[in-house]
Amino acid sequence: MAGSRISAQEFIDGVLDAGSFTSWDVPPVEVHADESYRADLDRAAQKSGVDEAVLTGVGTVHGRRVALIACEFAFLAGSIGVAAAERIVTAVERATAEGLPLLASPTSGGTRMQEGTLAFVQMVKIAAAVAAHKAAHLGYAVYLRNPTTGGVFASWGSLGHVTAAEPGALVGFLGPRVYQALYQEDFPEGVQTAENLYRRGVIDGVVPLDGVRQVVHRLLRVLVEPDRPDTSATRAVTSVDDVPDVPAWQSVMLTRRPERPGIRHLLRHAASAQVLLSGTGEGESDRTVRLSLARFRGVSCVLFGQDRSGQSAAVAMGPGALRAARRAMHLAEELRLPLVLVIDTLGASLSREAEERGLAPEIARCLADLVTLRTPTVSVLLGQGTGGGALALLPADRVLCAQHGWLAPLPPEGAS
Repeated sequence: MAGSRISAQEFIDGVLDAGSFTSWDVPPVEVHADESYRADLDRAAQKSGVDEAVLTGVGTVHGRRVALIACEFAFLAGSIGVAAAERIVTAVERATAEGLPLLASPTSGGTRMQEGTLAFVQMVKIAAAVAAHKAAHLGYAVYLRNPTTGGVFASWGSLGHVTAAEPGALVGFLGPRVYQALYQEDFPEGVQTAENLYRRGVIDGVVPLDGVRQVVHRLLRVLVEPDRPDTSATRAVTSVDDVPDVPAWQSVMLTRRPERPGIRHLLRHAASAQVLLSGTGEGESDRTVRLSLARFRGVSCVLFGQDRSGQSAAVAMGPGALRAARRAMHLAEELRLPLVLVIDTLGASLSREAEERGLAPEIARCLADLVTLRTPTVSVLLGQGTGGGALALLPADRVLCAQHGWLAPLPPEGAS
């Protein structure tokens, strides 16, 4: 993780259309600097070739405009002081005013120690500007570069609708050198890595720089491309009289066939663009569900559903899956996108861990959040609909049911 680092300019060149970047930066605001700190600033500028630890501006990705903020680690370890914070806030506020999605790429040791507490509290100002941008229903994506620690990760680095990180990046709250100085021992190996945080559901993915442009392109297709519903294949809803009457147990068995299509088939064959997200963003990940920003037949949405390929008798959905569902609901409302929910579950986990982590309260919270959501919602009963785990995703504006789909308070075997 201590190898070569991606510079701000390399990030800009790797993501944006060639020649499309226009800087928004003006000379940094003056800060009180004694002789020693002024010498530090001068050396940092000479070493890095930039005038502060962050660059901001606007460019395009496949012709779609996006505002951009990128830290430069070579300038005093990307640390954020008053001048850098002012530049970030100004860029966020301009992106909000112009109705632009925002892509931020921090790489930083955190607060600039030379400016002390005054620099430390700037993280509040930056977080407030990002919150206002998101409250305006504008997208905010984050790409964490190596390293990102301290107040930067604990503020604007952790507020993305979508968050990815550079492979092998050191990402964490307390820098390992600070930990060693405080506790006279090394921080545990393998914890503060992009890959570990992805596995734990803290970030959404690990993406090399040469893959970021494609992810941003797909994200912008979902977030800013106008809806153009494709009605060419619209068919009338099947009448109840046309549905064959089959024994209930036959439907149960048909929904349990391994080859029956699930949410992965839906995404693979019907989505024209998608960005897969992972976990709750709060340290939980459940492989029995999938969350995606997606586009179907000219319409963008947030898609959340139960993944039949990730379930088994031994692996059932737990409280983390329902907290991921609530993340999907929050995303849909914040981005003003429709929410599509896919029900296909063997049932929620029946275990001590699930009880102690609040499975039943999470079902209740899902129901309460879903019925009060201020965006269009559709629930699709794609296969099995067992118990509270299915009920939690059911009360949408419209509920559709695939042939042989079913809903029951318990698995038939348990009910009998």
